[in-house]
Amino acid sequence: MRLTINGEARDFPAPLNVDSLLTELGFDARRVAFERNLEIVPRSAYGSTKLAEGDRVEIVHFIGGGGEAAPRLEGADEDPLVVAGRKFSSRLIVGTGKYKDFEQTRAAVEASGADVVTVAVRRVNIAEPGQPMLADYLDPRRYTYLPNTAGCYTADEAVRTLRLAREAGGWSLVKLEVLGDKKTLYPDMIETLKAAEALIKDGFDVMVYCTDDPLLARKLEDVGCAAIMPLAAPIGSGLGIQNPINIGLIVEAANVPVIVDAGVGTASDAAIAMELGCDGVLMNTAIAEARDPIRMAHAMRLAVEAGRAAYLAGRMLKRRYADPSSPLSGLI
Repeated sequence: MRLTINGEARDFPAPLNVDSLLTELGFDARRVAFERNLEIVPRSAYGSTKLAEGDRVEIVHFIGGGGEAAPRLEGADEDPLVVAGRKFSSRLIVGTGKYKDFEQTRAAVEASGADVVTVAVRRVNIAEPGQPMLADYLDPRRYTYLPNTAGCYTADEAVRTLRLAREAGGWSLVKLEVLGDKKTLYPDMIETLKAAEALIKDGFDVMVYCTDDPLLARKLEDVGCAAIMPLAAPIGSGLGIQNPINIGLIVEAANVPVIVDAGVGTASDAAIAMELGCDGVLMNTAIAEARDPIRMAHAMRLAVEAGRAAYLAGRMLKRRYADPSSPLSGLI
């Protein structure tokens, strides 16, 4: 019997069900999601789902995309980030791609203090079923995995990807991004809105990557998105917040968390985002491509905490002219 698995044609003896195929390939059924002819097969049905000649199969899993923990600022745990009813002590969300290996990923995530990590959904390598997986280094019981749709250019692709992610790990809190072109990686907002509506209808809590357009941000909230994630600058550019006015307007109007996503380059960028009133910051490249990713992860942690504290404290008013700090009365 010939099956096409992750785009590769392979022959197997019949009869065959999903369970026996995964055993034959050497994969743990608890750590993957299985799709047959574009239909997800629930894990509970692996033993009863028979495969047939010509079936097209996709098998996917999550990929990436320490020392002692640094002390948190006093009161940080009393000011949690709340998304779709879930509470997180850290307002920094980090990606898991671009690191040199899983060990460096683990160390950087620990140094960041993040509770939530983004993960990509990709095909397993059927030639090397025993290779390490992200879950071997970042325990899903400790960290909240946030499956994303990186690399999707249509609403249909994004919805399919996140349904597979839910099957693989059971997570309903997801990050949606539908890209418009490969040069800028700007979101296609028409497809993004379409995907968001479909996912929310299907029971997902959607955190959505979007442009820094306040009107589109409002539309995303109106359809039911759990968090709005405007870009600071193009993904991976490190340019920092290019349009603080629009980010501020989005924050001012939003009734759900606003999390700056993409374009942060250094700690000052993260602090600025928080000082604008954003509820959090998501980053990957700024940490992973730093000369010392572990130290940068720690710096970003402190920057997010400091920016949040400064926002809550309320900055002084800006003045056009000087205002002396020392009283003039009693001047010699």
